[in-house]
Amino acid sequence: MNAGTIFIYELLGTATLTLLGCGVVANVTLRDTLGNSGGWLLVNFGWGFAVFAGASIAAPTGAHINPAVTFGLAVNGQLDWADVPVYLVAQVIGGALGAVVCWLAYKLQFDTHDDPANTLGIFSTGPTVRSGPWNLVTEIIGTFVLVFWILLSPGASAGPNGIPEFGNAALGYAAVAFIVIGIGSSLGGPTGYAINPARDLGPRVAYSLLPIRGKGSADWGYAWVPIVGPLVGGALAGGLALALPTV
Repeated sequence: MNAGTIFIYELLGTATLTLLGCGVVANVTLRDTLGNSGGWLLVNFGWGFAVFAGASIAAPTGAHINPAVTFGLAVNGQLDWADVPVYLVAQVIGGALGAVVCWLAYKLQFDTHDDPANTLGIFSTGPTVRSGPWNLVTEIIGTFVLVFWILLSPGASAGPNGIPEFGNAALGYAAVAFIVIGIGSSLGGPTGYAINPARDLGPRVAYSLLPIRGKGSADWGYAWVPIVGPLVGGALAGGLALALPTV
């Protein structure tokens, strides 16, 4: 697969991911929306289905839409390391692009929001209790679960009498949505579960540049956690999956 194809589909898929993902947080957070105060569960479902939509669009390139998945597949030997930079650049740019389109959709609500200084959370993640090392651990664990599941979840296999037996992966990208919702519900509370560097870095860059009235800091001091944590978690998942005995 050529670099141009990888770039286009990963950019479009990741842009869709952050458009819908940041969109659900905007809907819950901003004052003058129909989803205002919809709660954490709505956010989790919104992000889960955002993954479903983005991955479906990026299907021709393997539907990574996440540098941690790209790293995990490369460590696992399922992706040529030479292709990794193209995936990563497309994902980060796509993440920023989707965030900008989300802002356009909610422009009037941003203008009338009563707490504009605290709108970073619409775009990027942050800890409820700040501690770099422990926040990093949380992101590593959450991302490990995601990538390990992607690598090991079974698809269809031949059963008795030639009748196929379907595993979780047979659900396609809907299955990934379920695992993202599960991770968010179970492990997302401490840090907002970035579990995807592009999903955090791209929108954080966009937030720092967008003309949002009265906006606060982009919190660059924390930005390394949702980058390093998911990459480590993805690499650990890829390595462990590779080390497991074949059945």
